[in-house]
Amino acid sequence: MTLRGIILGLAVSTVVLAPLSTAGAFELWSSETGDRYCDLDTSIKWTTLLSHAPDEPLLYPERWSSTSLWRLRATLRARPATWLGIGLAYEERARLVSEDAGAAGGMWVFAESGDVPYRIRQIDEPIVEIGDSFSYRHELDRAYAAVSLGKAQVTIGRQAVGWGRGVLFGAVDIFAPFSPLESDREWRRGIDAVRATVPLTDLISVDVVAALGESLDASSFVGRVTAYAGSVDGEVIFGKRYEDYLYAVTASLPVFDTEVHGEFAVFQTPDAYPGGGDLGSEDRVVKAVVGGSYSLDVGDGLYLMGEYHYSGFGVDRIEDLDDHLLDPDVFKRYMRGDAQILGKHAVALQATYGLGGTLSASCSWIVGPDGSGVINPSSAWAFSDNVSLLASAYFPYGALPDGMVLRSEYGAVPASALIQISFYY
Repeated sequence: MTLRGIILGLAVSTVVLAPLSTAGAFELWSSETGDRYCDLDTSIKWTTLLSHAPDEPLLYPERWSSTSLWRLRATLRARPATWLGIGLAYEERARLVSEDAGAAGGMWVFAESGDVPYRIRQIDEPIVEIGDSFSYRHELDRAYAAVSLGKAQVTIGRQAVGWGRGVLFGAVDIFAPFSPLESDREWRRGIDAVRATVPLTDLISVDVVAALGESLDASSFVGRVTAYAGSVDGEVIFGKRYEDYLYAVTASLPVFDTEVHGEFAVFQTPDAYPGGGDLGSEDRVVKAVVGGSYSLDVGDGLYLMGEYHYSGFGVDRIEDLDDHLLDPDVFKRYMRGDAQILGKHAVALQATYGLGGTLSASCSWIVGPDGSGVINPSSAWAFSDNVSLLASAYFPYGALPDGMVLRSEYGAVPASALIQISFYY
């Protein structure tokens, strides 16, 4: 089949699937009391990204490039008994990248390539692939059963697990972290895990997660104790994460009219971490997030947020990144999101303003200590409960790369514009 035929087939299937879903998030079955049910949600998303890269042919053979992504997601939720919940989520997605896009092929925004950590089997396979320009894949992203045992709940299977208080950065979001520049992914990717949540009192609960990979060395066994005291909440996290031992605390509390949150994590690595460790030891690596948010009563509401992130897994000088990544252990850590940023420090500022009930505008600004950064204005418009439109832009600045060597953290990011339309049924 030719590429043109594949694209035409995808376009036709999208047009056909959308009308079939107009019945809404429909209920497949429900008991008379409504406590047992089965329903299906579907979504269709189309995203296109136009990029203008720095004048560096080794990284970007063509300065202008485009990337398009189509995604169909179906989510089945069922409660056949009051003590049992079942969830399934299946995705089909296609990606088309213009020729010779190089590193500009959406990798900064569509951070979804490579294997997902904590999966015994990926179940994310290509249906059609044509070089680096086109791929059509399908994935089983959720498949779990949740059992209620008194006050406790045990969830077994592929599920989403997200921890931490951070908005754009995370020190304890260790299972499937988001990238700070990522715009496309709305759902946290599922991991294969056994999770038990047990409330000890009205204010204290215990959460234990066994996240399973292809082997014990690729698995994690982590516990979390959450406690509340008035308007203050905190967590203590500990366990074995891959080959590291993890010890962490998080907290959030109001300070006057401002929300303040923080995360502090220490990773005890099996060997000295390349590039040096923290806390006076080469085999201890620290990650931390400190942030706050404030809402102003202006118009429909103005939300302001700021965060500082320290990552001991990063490098002091971006120019040393290539040598740093030559270490296979370091490379694995970057690929699974341990670092989240390339360097050791980053600051993020964000402002969000509501423009009526259906329109909102926001602007994020991520800054590195080397003077580089990315300004990311965006606007979202909800036409209805079923259709939304997102428009976003990325304006990077900083020292440009020299060949394949980065000279600043964000200076090599292509300037980009993104449009996304989503249908929810």
